[in-house]
Amino acid sequence: MSSKKKKQSVGMPQSSAGLMRFFQDETNGVKIPPEFVVGAAVLLIVTVVAARIFFPI
Repeated sequence: MSSKKKKQSVGMPQSSAGLMRFFQDETNGVKIPPEFVVGAAVLLIVTVVAARIFFPI
């Protein structure tokens, strides 16, 4: 009888699926689409390269 209780109380191992579900439930904070982040990074790179070309040290 005690062996059945031990088998039933054993938890499942942690997995990335549980972590993803945790982060999907997060509702606080600013929501920024990934396309905006990539576009901002590309714009920053282009600005730095243009500044190095037009304003050499």
